Amino acid sequence: MEAIIKTNKGDMKVSFYENDAPNTVANFVKLAKEGYYNGLKWHRVLPDFVIQGGCPNSREGAKGMPGTGGPGYKIDCELTGENQYHDRGVLSMAHAGRNTGGSQFFVCHSRKQTSHLDRNHTCFGKVYEGLDVIDAIKEGDSIDSIEII
Repeated sequence: MEAIIKTNKGDMKVSFYENDAPNTVANFVKLAKEGYYNGLKWHRVLPDFVIQGGCPNSREGAKGMPGTGGPGYKIDCELTGENQYHDRGVLSMAHAGRNTGGSQFFVCHSRKQTSHLDRNHTCFGKVYEGLDVIDAIKEGDSIDSIEII
C-alpha cells in the first residue's frame, strides 16, 4: 500500500511499513480515506529536523492551539520492527508520551538530528518520490489531501 501526500508545495509519494507498524499504518490510512487530513497545515517545521502535520487545530477556523489536537483517541506505539530508524523521508507518529499518538505525524528532513527518536516514535512509512517537497514545506503550508493507492 502507498499514498500520495498532496501539498501546496508538491506531492510526496510514500510507501508504508505495513509489516513493522501495521496498526499505525491502518490508523493513518483510515484517517486519510475519511478526509481527516484534507486542509490541515504543517504546523511545526524545524529545518534539518522534521515537518509535522495532522493536528485538527491547524484547520482554518479551528479554536484549539495547533499541535495540541488529535482524533479523539490514542494508539499504541509499535517500536520493535526492522524499519524503526528515522532517516530522510521517514514518516513517524508524533506523540505526547508513549502510546499517545493519534493523527499527528512528522516527516524527517535527514538523519543528522533524529537518532534519539529511534524506537521512541513509530516509523510507519517513507517518502520515495518528492523528497524535495519536504525541504520546500514551511510552517503554515497545507496538506491538501492524502490519496491512498
